[in-house]
Amino acid sequence: MAEDGGTYLTQKEIDEFVAELDKDQDGCISYQELEHKLDAVYKELQPNAKSYNLHHESRNEARHEFLRGVMGTEKESIPAEDFKKTVASWKIASLEQEKQAAKDENDYLKGISWPRRLRAIWEVEGPEYLFLFIVVSLQIGLGVWQCVKYSTGPEYQAALGWGAGMAKACAGALYPTLFFMLLSMSRWFSTMMRKSYYISRAINWDLSQSFHVKVSCVAIALATLHAIGHLSGSFVYGSRPNRQEAVAALLGPDAVPRPYIAYVRSTPGWTGLTALSLFYVLALLSMPYIRKWSYEIFQIGHLLMFPIIGLLMAHGTAGLLQFPVLGLVLAFPTIFVLGERLMRIFNGFHKLPASLEVLDEDTVRISCTIPKRRIRRYKAGQYVFLQVPQISMFQWHPFTISTCIGRQMELHIKTDGDWTGKLRDLKDLKFVGIDGPFGAPAQRFYDFDQTVIVGAGIGVTPFSGILNDLQEREDHHWNQRRDSTSTNESNEITEPNTQPTQSAHQSSTIARIGEKSFDLEKYRRVDFHWVVRDKNYLLWFSDLLNRISSESPTRNPNLDIRIHNHLTKKRKDLSTHVYRCLLEKHRTEAQPISPLTGLIAPTHFGRPDFPKIMSDHYEEMVKLFARDKTRKRKVGVFFCGAPVIGHALADLCHQMTLRGREDGTEVEYHFMIEVFG
Repeated sequence: MAEDGGTYLTQKEIDEFVAELDKDQDGCISYQELEHKLDAVYKELQPNAKSYNLHHESRNEARHEFLRGVMGTEKESIPAEDFKKTVASWKIASLEQEKQAAKDENDYLKGISWPRRLRAIWEVEGPEYLFLFIVVSLQIGLGVWQCVKYSTGPEYQAALGWGAGMAKACAGALYPTLFFMLLSMSRWFSTMMRKSYYISRAINWDLSQSFHVKVSCVAIALATLHAIGHLSGSFVYGSRPNRQEAVAALLGPDAVPRPYIAYVRSTPGWTGLTALSLFYVLALLSMPYIRKWSYEIFQIGHLLMFPIIGLLMAHGTAGLLQFPVLGLVLAFPTIFVLGERLMRIFNGFHKLPASLEVLDEDTVRISCTIPKRRIRRYKAGQYVFLQVPQISMFQWHPFTISTCIGRQMELHIKTDGDWTGKLRDLKDLKFVGIDGPFGAPAQRFYDFDQTVIVGAGIGVTPFSGILNDLQEREDHHWNQRRDSTSTNESNEITEPNTQPTQSAHQSSTIARIGEKSFDLEKYRRVDFHWVVRDKNYLLWFSDLLNRISSESPTRNPNLDIRIHNHLTKKRKDLSTHVYRCLLEKHRTEAQPISPLTGLIAPTHFGRPDFPKIMSDHYEEMVKLFARDKTRKRKVGVFFCGAPVIGHALADLCHQMTLRGREDGTEVEYHFMIEVFG
């Protein structure tokens, strides 16, 4: 069995691997054959390798050492049967293990009871569905109420006919639709809501525009039906001569005679039609094709929302059939949106000196200094809107803050689009515009004794920034405690009549984990699991993760950060699978960085076995705190990624907590889904 609970290469896989290496079929494996296969596999895995290329001149010796380690002998060749024993000693995980892990992950919910399954699904997706249920309920409820009122009211039907019921039903549904459509554009409101964990679970408008797009489509559809109801229904009926008496009774004697054109020229008529026309223009300018062709036109087109809002407020002021409520509905979100846009314009004129560094062919890093007069404090894990005047004065793009120490802020940007491509090609970045910060980082990290973080894809950016922020914060507290201890010790020497203060180490429990000693009262462990499909997702953020990995053991002896990277892309070729595992293991004291991923932290190939990961973590927590039962130990499990993984983690947290209650250890696992967009 493999150390991670899986199985090592089977004898069939070993035979296949060795047979593929033996190109000349002489029954022996030579140094040259191993070298040739290494070149082929490395070229496949690292087609554009630079910094970590095994062929680099300074690494020739390491390359030779690697190949000799693979052979297990200084001889130029080794019999194939003997080499098979060497292959078995490498303890490489079987490819069958990857296939089974993928199946186990997808089938996890199928293997548990329905109550556990429903609870896990609710933990991950329940609040979002609840919020959508509230929105849809408001739309249907207000729409049905207005429809019944104007379809069954004899005075409305006598004057305006069927069109009144249809138009007012759509108007009723439009009230909550327009309210949430505008509110979803407000970054300030979303940031305020994120201060509450439970509200942020249900309302997640940071970065993701999926809700905004969907509710906008509903809004334009309802507005169109509202217009049809009036133009082909109520206006037609209300302009007929035989309806004028009923119109007078409904709208007043001064309202008649009222021809069709009078309805269209009225304040509700022309403002509604103009607003709807501009709404369609805005929708056309928001199409993916237009956005890709010219992002500036897309952003400028969205400025039409302000005249649309003004026209809609005027549309409801006449109060022909009811008290004017549309203006009141739109006022609250409009204040937020208008305030944010004005602030963005101001920030666009206030340029900040910045520098740009190209990290690799896919990644750049922007560094700038935040001025003291900015009202809100910038924190890692939040995001800002970035403007680069040398590219465009009108384009603002959201990026997560990688690090923010003091007033020095860094953004890591993956160059995978037109604008980011232009950014990478900038020879001399001078100034940037910064709007923000928005979104609250997961401050709930500090509510728990220990933490497990699971992130997927490039969504790891907020987590990595928060790891760095955690490191800086813990360093600050550690230095304060250390300075305080030094002061106490000094006082003990200079003031002999004073009773000596008991040192921190005397009053605390010291535990050893491996070769390190920790003060359990101050010990904080963070297990960070980053799940990505391909190694390229690892490279673009490697500098920050390597800095955390290398500095964590030396900066604060009581902070234990453990980073684990998981590559889930399947490799059908056995030789590629074996060599990538060997390359990942090939690390020396002088070269601790993996030649394959460029990371100091270990990389695991295949899907993570979360049942085993969580069980091992629980057993380590129990062993670590076995002597200290004075309080409960709370472990926060933070997750951002695919729901299928979240379902499994939510259930595992519940199971680990039950284990803690049953065996009396009182270790609790709290599942916390994070919504970064």
